[in-house]
Amino acid sequence: MDIQLSKQFRHVDTAKEAAKIIGNCVHCGFCNATCPTYQLLGDEADGPRGRIYLIKQLLEKGSATTQTRVHLDRCLLCRACETTCPSGVEYGHLLEAGRSILEQVNPRATLNTLRRKSVAKALVQKNLIKGLSGTANTLRPWLPESIQKQLPVRQSVDTWPAAKHARKMLVLAGCVQPALAPETNLKTALVLDQLGISLLQEDNTGCCGAVGLHTSDHEMGMRHIRERIDHWWPFIAQTTGPAIEAIIFTASGCGVTIKDYGYLLKDDKAYAEKAERISAIAKDISEVILAEIKQIKPIGQQRKIAFHPPCTLQHGLKLSGTVEKILSVADYDLLPVENSHLCCGSAGTYSLFQPKISEQLLKNKLSALQQHQPELIATANIGCQQHLKSKADVKIVHWIELL
Repeated sequence: MDIQLSKQFRHVDTAKEAAKIIGNCVHCGFCNATCPTYQLLGDEADGPRGRIYLIKQLLEKGSATTQTRVHLDRCLLCRACETTCPSGVEYGHLLEAGRSILEQVNPRATLNTLRRKSVAKALVQKNLIKGLSGTANTLRPWLPESIQKQLPVRQSVDTWPAAKHARKMLVLAGCVQPALAPETNLKTALVLDQLGISLLQEDNTGCCGAVGLHTSDHEMGMRHIRERIDHWWPFIAQTTGPAIEAIIFTASGCGVTIKDYGYLLKDDKAYAEKAERISAIAKDISEVILAEIKQIKPIGQQRKIAFHPPCTLQHGLKLSGTVEKILSVADYDLLPVENSHLCCGSAGTYSLFQPKISEQLLKNKLSALQQHQPELIATANIGCQQHLKSKADVKIVHWIELL
């Protein structure tokens, strides 16, 4: 697809990068076949191809209408289109660039901006979320059932295993997960301990940068990314004792952003090399377990479960089938799930800003997941886990808890 940048963008790196990506698009439309919003709305402008044209027009004209923002905001950034695209168009990078440029040439209304920034800042405050979660637990009997389902029920009696193994890895604590799903990283540490790997906890937790990037607050997102790099680097460049083997994440949504650090900071002289190194050693927990799969033991009873692979796991990280293989070795009976490539509607902060579309996607996803009456549903991302919990008829867990 040919594109001629407007004069104002000819020397803007973000615009030049976007133009390069657009140039790879052959406008075949295969992407629309797997796009959740196009499937629901049937509007060309609400599919990847249409959005690429809208960004192209923005870059060529140097301006855009409010309707352009409506269509770009409706994108879930699930990247299912990337899995389908025969030309390798990096749509995720393009959309984030397009949204960033649109914010500059056509700023949002003040109230809209304040709402998005408030949500973003609240989500990265771990102690705030923990406090709100505690208060909500106290008020549990009077809260709607959908909210009750999303609250943590209990704290585990298990303790974090001591770092006694030669092999060591560091785990991302995250923002929301410690408050709403405290079991996930603890269970991960216990499983890895049995596999001869010590999992280290962060002593200075913080956001990976995903929240800022998802809410078009590029400045906040990049600040959080640099903070994570500064915090993690001493573990990597350790001079006394063995350095960590990997940085692992149990939330695939965070993982996609961390794996992108090298790309996002490629032009930052102070951080480019460190960011590239971190992206290289960052691993989803499923990658670590898969490498040790010969040590995985059957659970002793074949339980019927449905697995929901988050978009960030299958389309963003390209790890489709990894968790399913591990659970099969552990002797779980994985039930078939129709349209497993489609998004559940969580998509980071999407469910907060696009509730109507999000609710319909959730309804469709739960119908598919519960069709064959599973004992429970497993997933691999805190956002999906909480979103599914709100309306599911069965228990929702992170898959690592099943090991």
